[in-house]
Amino acid sequence: MGVTTALLDLVLPPRCAGCDAPGVLVCPRCTAELRGEPARRTPAPSPPGLPECWSATVYAGAARRAILAYKEHGRTALAHPLAGALALTAGTAVGGHPVVLVPVPSSRPALRRRGHDPVGRLAVLAAGYLRAAGWPATAVQALAQRRRVADQAGLNALQRAENLSSALRLTPGASGSLAALLGGGRVVVLVDDVVTTGATLAEAARVLRAAGAEPRLAVTVAATRRRERPRDDHAR
Repeated sequence: MGVTTALLDLVLPPRCAGCDAPGVLVCPRCTAELRGEPARRTPAPSPPGLPECWSATVYAGAARRAILAYKEHGRTALAHPLAGALALTAGTAVGGHPVVLVPVPSSRPALRRRGHDPVGRLAVLAAGYLRAAGWPATAVQALAQRRRVADQAGLNALQRAENLSSALRLTPGASGSLAALLGGGRVVVLVDDVVTTGATLAEAARVLRAAGAEPRLAVTVAATRRRERPRDDHAR
């Protein structure tokens, strides 16, 4: 399905992934919504070891529709505007330092189902956009799935953390690649498309720390709004 959708994007007039307006991949209004306002959006409560999280926007409206169209429905051309939002956010977050972008890996079943590696592609493109702007940046595929995990949808924060415990590992040769890149004040930045509870990013950070690479930040395209807990006037 992903290949078919990508081919249709090439031969048919595109429609905006955010609002379905004809003639454009992402219309100006939805592009502005997608780029949003890069800011700290760290989940609360946060799992232990989660780096400070930055995102371009909240996971709603045009941003949510564009991410789903790219990741789940094969509209791979959307990688470019999504990576642009990611690059803008990373540049804002690191404040001028050279960066090493490390994408969170997809599971093998997800890769087969989607036909592409959505977050890995975003990291590579975002690094390219930063370099084009004169920013020293590189993307390193340093992480891989160690074991199969359950679908995170519908799991609460504790269940997500348990589901992901020890689920990631370094890729072969990653330690050497990271060691060679960590000089010169480079900042290691974890990359994902969406942050919800932060469990995935916390597990990725744990693996990198064990390899001697401290991730100072995590950057995503969007952050899920956390629902407010009902107020308990008897326990303040």
